[in-house]
Amino acid sequence: MTVEIEKKAALPEGWLLVDALDIDAQGVARRADGKVVFIDGALPSELVSANVNRKKNNWEQASLTAIHHESSQRVRPRCPHFGLHEGACGGCKMQHLHVGAQVAIKQRVLEDNLWHLGKVKAETILRPIEGPAWGYRWRARFSVRHVRKKGTVLVGFHERKSRYVADIRECHVVPPHVSDLLLPLRVLIGSLEAIETCPQIELACGDEVTALVLRHLEPLSDGDLSKLRAFAADHPGVQWWLQPKGPDTVKLLDEGGPALSYSLPEFGITMPFKPTDFTQVNPYINQVLVSRALRLLDAQQGERVIDWFCGLGNFTLPIATRVREVLGIEGSETLVARSRENYERNKSMVRKGPPLGTALFAARNLFEMTPQQLVADGVAERWLVDPPREGAFALAKAMADLHQQPELGVGWTPPARIVYVSCNPATLARDAGLLVHQAGYRCTAAGVVNMFPHTAHVESMAVFERV
Repeated sequence: MTVEIEKKAALPEGWLLVDALDIDAQGVARRADGKVVFIDGALPSELVSANVNRKKNNWEQASLTAIHHESSQRVRPRCPHFGLHEGACGGCKMQHLHVGAQVAIKQRVLEDNLWHLGKVKAETILRPIEGPAWGYRWRARFSVRHVRKKGTVLVGFHERKSRYVADIRECHVVPPHVSDLLLPLRVLIGSLEAIETCPQIELACGDEVTALVLRHLEPLSDGDLSKLRAFAADHPGVQWWLQPKGPDTVKLLDEGGPALSYSLPEFGITMPFKPTDFTQVNPYINQVLVSRALRLLDAQQGERVIDWFCGLGNFTLPIATRVREVLGIEGSETLVARSRENYERNKSMVRKGPPLGTALFAARNLFEMTPQQLVADGVAERWLVDPPREGAFALAKAMADLHQQPELGVGWTPPARIVYVSCNPATLARDAGLLVHQAGYRCTAAGVVNMFPHTAHVESMAVFERV
């Protein structure tokens, strides 16, 4: 037996030594026979007892029942609704762990994914991007439920591992003024004729506006609309949007007032958006993220850059302040049109910041990219890649094909540097494996971005240079 197994075998019966934390923020322990036990609420280095509630051949799922030796990184959760108890809010998973340790664990998750899934090891580990641990979440989706038995309306996140809505009265990861709205929103929904047909309120904060998107399954009465307007009047800065069906049906209740937008002050850029658009949840981290991505890209004034998965232009517009030309590519014509509008608006307005250069936009099916399409989009000295959770497999595969069959791209040269921003370490690792082992690149740097403190979500960034 190994020393580690002997150590575990010497523990009192039923005790477990937690070795690590997994991507779902569960403690990972191993029995003396090597069987893995995932323990909700346990932290690395702790000695615990746990109640097994699910068994498989190679692993078990368990709930924490006692801590015999506590981790030095365990902290008291700030939110009274966080915990393992029945009815606990499931919006956060890691409030019991010091935020610095959260970042270290996420860094380990990134490194483990790169190595185990992509067989890639970054030459340099970037310093983590960190920001405020509380009040950072400018976007959220609150479930709404009328609970007849309790005679109340609940507005909040779901309970841990449950379809029920948690009975929360405050939330510390959203801005304080939004937390203060939770109880008034319960009263408001409880007063509506549509109390049974409003299942969701989506939050989107801008620099000047707090947008609340009310999902309603039936048309709202004039009386209900009047109550929404009165609520907005009583809470300055609140703006109601209505969503009768899918996200495309979202419409502002009343025109007028400031537009919903966020800013990138370093570049003098303002980005208008709709409350159902994809924008970064954490504005503080986003500003640092964009700045670091451009530094790592190191684009020069006379160069051309392609921004893949450009969204509304979050990276495209800042890049346009640095280079000769940037091409922003997205998957839908509608989104491309919105990106172009944001660019033209910023170009025409009086701005504090460097002048905007040329930015072009195009629509492509980014999940069916081919070597021929890459060649048709032209040579660019540098790429910025910022895909959704599915990653950029087709893009990396097309790069690998061109590297292995150069006759497919006569006259075309790959970018000297790629900066890849990821919201899923598994798909980043997969794509990194292709770039490094089949497309002629090396991974010069990688690091985490703590976009979502107290959750298990891992955002990251990696840099690739042509060999």
